[in-house]
Amino acid sequence: MPPLETRALHLGYEDHQVIHNLDLRIPEGQITVLVGGNGCGKSTLLKAFARLLKPRQGTVLLDGHDIQHRATRQVAQRLAILPQGPTAPEGLTVHQLVRQGRYPHQRWLQSWTREDEDRVDQALADTDLEDLAHTPVDALSGGQRQRAWIAMTLAQDTGILLLDEPTTYLDLTHQIDILDLLAELNTRGQKTIVMVLHDLNLACRYAHHIVAVRDGRVHAKGRPDEVVTETMVREVFNLGCRIIRDPLFDTPLCIPFGKSMETRREGAPNAVDA
Repeated sequence: MPPLETRALHLGYEDHQVIHNLDLRIPEGQITVLVGGNGCGKSTLLKAFARLLKPRQGTVLLDGHDIQHRATRQVAQRLAILPQGPTAPEGLTVHQLVRQGRYPHQRWLQSWTREDEDRVDQALADTDLEDLAHTPVDALSGGQRQRAWIAMTLAQDTGILLLDEPTTYLDLTHQIDILDLLAELNTRGQKTIVMVLHDLNLACRYAHHIVAVRDGRVHAKGRPDEVVTETMVREVFNLGCRIIRDPLFDTPLCIPFGKSMETRREGAPNAVDA
């Protein structure tokens, strides 16, 4: 049984339909990356997985049960989500923010436990924020702030992590650090991770399973080798490219080019396809 599944799912906002009759299974214990152009429905689908958006029709299943019929605490103990552009109350410190990840595990009148504190400390250590624990979140740089929110989702200690563009605002070093951390969590803890990424090459490097979304529908899904092709990039992103093998990771490597380059290549007498 997949941990997350959609059946005949329709999603939208007011009079705008975004996701159309979608059937999708998320593999357990793997990293799934959603890719596609802006406005194709990736973030909308992630919201539905987290029960932040109610389906117009169809169903989202969490562990085989309609997520709309699960108790809020049960859902929060099973999955955590990092949406785009989260905001924290003014003056809230990093440590206080990360502590909020433990709230789904609290009970009425139950005191804060050693396990709760250990989870918070580990999340701070995993995201390299120990020295900033008592710094207000609104005083952090964009990259530090993003790591603080990721730390909160880690402290929640769920089997499923949903992340909408987790590398936003991060420089290249911290992008790799965060993706390496998520890969380690997947390997070490067998966490099921679903995230939206815009960088197709990083998606190929870290994903076990890629879902390419176009106009609210699944255009292609499967292993990176199966999904990321020149045809897919052209159809989903309306972009010409060449796909070669990454010399370090042996994954698909997308080399994009615009229309001016395509015209130049067509006019070059010695142009050779990669």
